[in-house]
Amino acid sequence: MANELDEMTGPVAEEGREVGVINKQIPIKVGVGSTIFQILLWVLGIIPGLIFLIVKINAGKYLSQLQQKIQQAASQIDNYMEQRVIILQNAAKLVEKGMDLDKSTFTEIAKLRAGGSESFSEQNAALESVSKQINVALENYPDLKAHQELADAMQQNSYTQREITAAREHYNDVVNQWNTAVYEWPAKQIVAAKRGYTTRIPFAASKETKEKAREVLF
Repeated sequence: MANELDEMTGPVAEEGREVGVINKQIPIKVGVGSTIFQILLWVLGIIPGLIFLIVKINAGKYLSQLQQKIQQAASQIDNYMEQRVIILQNAAKLVEKGMDLDKSTFTEIAKLRAGGSESFSEQNAALESVSKQINVALENYPDLKAHQELADAMQQNSYTQREITAAREHYNDVVNQWNTAVYEWPAKQIVAAKRGYTTRIPFAASKETKEKAREVLF
């Protein structure tokens, strides 16, 4: 029998292929078969029915706890983003002492500190924009690089960005746990459908970030 997927003979997508996160929540549903299954358990006797009832209660507890875990993971991303905003704000003030920094930089930072309804991707794009403006200023004014406080601030900025990346990966891991759990038939899927749950959307990079990743940086 031949290999279903043969990387040696193809077909190969030589032109490459772009992938993206589908921005859609899918409602969890069960069919008539699930109802019949539960009825049959009670028909077989009170013990099978009670056992599955307990299983469903535990499934509901698990999904509720998993929701809280997702919230905690999302909050962790917000915390690191807030730290990065403060770091960039301090860096911008240090740069301003040595040159006339574009005032729009401070406007963008003020918006980020005020918060809003932006998604993680939109917040990330705004942070990257501010960071880029500061880095451009450093390139135009090399003497500023010798400023120890500024060097420390930019190092903290780089470290915090790595923490944000790690927090996003953790968030996506928990979202994947959720999206897997709500389709575990019978108990979890039945409970998820009854409660009106949907799948959740993992973090996705912004369009601007993806475009920058394609640029030649060196």
